[in-house]
Amino acid sequence: MADPNPGASGRPVYIHMHGGGYVTTSTVIYPIIQRIAYDCQCLVVSVDYRLAPETSYPGALDDNYAALQWVHDNAEMLGVDRKRIAVGGESAGGGHAAALALRARDRKEIPVIFPLLIYPMLDDRTGSTRRAPRCMGRYVWNEASNRFGWSAHFGVTAGSAEVLPGSVPARVEDLSGLPPAWIGTGSIDLYAEEDITYAKRLMAAGVPPELAVFQGGYHGFDVIAPSPTVSRRFREGWQSALRRAFATV
Repeated sequence: MADPNPGASGRPVYIHMHGGGYVTTSTVIYPIIQRIAYDCQCLVVSVDYRLAPETSYPGALDDNYAALQWVHDNAEMLGVDRKRIAVGGESAGGGHAAALALRARDRKEIPVIFPLLIYPMLDDRTGSTRRAPRCMGRYVWNEASNRFGWSAHFGVTAGSAEVLPGSVPARVEDLSGLPPAWIGTGSIDLYAEEDITYAKRLMAAGVPPELAVFQGGYHGFDVIAPSPTVSRRFREGWQSALRRAFATV
């Protein structure tokens, strides 16, 4: 948890889910969380969800929803506004955030105003039944990595018919009723095509997403190389989107 203003009340809250291909975590999330809290003046709650393959779907989603429920139920103690709850994450965390927004929509118990999806992992078919273009997924995270992560997450082969219905955001047929999202990716990221497709499907369902595709960006480029202009512009883009989402309520 990162809190830029301890003791404050009525501030927005961002529930963050870390990346790691569903199978691992990393200490790089801690400075990211702190930066979000101070730059966006919000409380950040980061979920230590259970990892695959020890825990398969829907274990991590249950953990993330439990965190959402806890924040909502303890809003007064935390000093947050129940009407300004955003969720998000990078890579697998972005996939978790998309799945969490879908569950919140379906259960109609807790309003989520905004999913922040940073090069999100949305489609298990990428790299399994659907090959990526040759220019994508050659750095950091490739097709083999993707097959392993998704297969570990499900306990069945990625891209197969055995994957549980509703468990993959990109396979969910009805995306209507979701809150507006920000989706950002790099043009040579393995996830570029699936992220663009998801944004198009949101638009077709009447949900207005903001899509940002950064030229030459590979998976995690803004974390691996934070200094170049493209990385700074990428961070500024999603931070600005999160601040706007909090300001609209």
